[in-house]
Amino acid sequence: MGLVAAAAMIAVMARVAMFDHESFDYKFFVKSWYDFISTHGGFGALKHRFADYNVPYLYLIALLTYLPIPPLAGIKIISVAFDLVLAYFTYRIVALRHIGRWLPPLAALIVLFLPTVATNSGMWGQADSIYAAFGLGGVYFLLRRRPWPAGLFFGLSLAFKLQAVFLFPLLLVLVLKKWMPWRALLAVPGVVLLLDVPALLAGAPLGQLLSVYAQQASSYSALSLNAPSIYQFLPAGADAALIRPIGVAVTGLVIVGLCLGVLLSRVQLTTAKIVLMGATSAVLMPFLLPSMHERYFYLAEVLAVIAAFSLPRRLWYVPVLVQVASLLAYLPVLFPAADSGPPGGPPGEMFTGEPPPGGDPASEVLADEMAKMYAPTLEFRILAALMAVAVVSVLWATFREFRRDARAGSAENTENADS
Repeated sequence: MGLVAAAAMIAVMARVAMFDHESFDYKFFVKSWYDFISTHGGFGALKHRFADYNVPYLYLIALLTYLPIPPLAGIKIISVAFDLVLAYFTYRIVALRHIGRWLPPLAALIVLFLPTVATNSGMWGQADSIYAAFGLGGVYFLLRRRPWPAGLFFGLSLAFKLQAVFLFPLLLVLVLKKWMPWRALLAVPGVVLLLDVPALLAGAPLGQLLSVYAQQASSYSALSLNAPSIYQFLPAGADAALIRPIGVAVTGLVIVGLCLGVLLSRVQLTTAKIVLMGATSAVLMPFLLPSMHERYFYLAEVLAVIAAFSLPRRLWYVPVLVQVASLLAYLPVLFPAADSGPPGGPPGEMFTGEPPPGGDPASEVLADEMAKMYAPTLEFRILAALMAVAVVSVLWATFREFRRDARAGSAENTENADS
């Protein structure tokens, strides 16, 4: 364990070495949120609408304003701390299948050293490790048949980021398969609403708190925001207004079809099958849904590693494909051109993520800028092709795992009938 601790310390120090980097998201969004909270009474500032993130993350930023920590370092320390939580739950999930001493810590260290995980927190200062760590905790408690802690962790995940919904098809299947009682699902919205209470007490309107994710979902009109998704294969001039609802509907139909396939199967659920279903959901949904950012494959990156430890011969290469596609999609955002700025304004001007009202000439300019910024390129089509191979590979491995057990069960029933 001494070697594992030393390796984890190296991973943390590698992140600390990146702490000086100020990303666009930090300069134009997170830093302004910190400054607003700091100049408007700390936690009392939460009664105002000044950010497009849900309030649990703003609570953490508010706490930082009371501590003698530089805001840039404080923001990244929060994310790095949850990197460790993410690695911990990776260890616990892999340990459910591999009793040996070295495979679970190896999986945890691989996740900790994933370039996207390291740069997401240490360089970018993003909060993806928070929702992903809680989501992975929810998967762990599902595997342990502890439904209420699972619901609690999924609720915490959703409270921090809407992308937690990428695991909700797994929840639905396990409830319908009676692996998890449906009443435990009440913990998910219950936790989200409970975490709104401090902001309500600070004076925030309830409608403002409940509409955060709806506003996020409508903030961007581009079919892909640097995500290596299926929309990279469309021509640059594709009608986003027409394709977006079709993409959402197709994604819903695909997910429903896969869920029905699992429900109609008579195989027994196992740790490997549940992990595969979680990985399938986490990589398939951001690949098919429109308006995804490059970071939205974060859960898929981690679950691909865990799935590879479940079926190493079939899936050893999938984490590599997902990692390469995601990391290379990160680069234009982590290292933007020197003269670039947020869409809709010159460098140094904050962009709220919400376009000007319809009919305003500025809205047309903004739409044109975003269309150019996120237009498909040959490079991103190659990354999307890599991600497509990963999606198909996980789907095929999951199908084979269910089919293999279904055939084994059918053969066993035939033998019992003959005897």
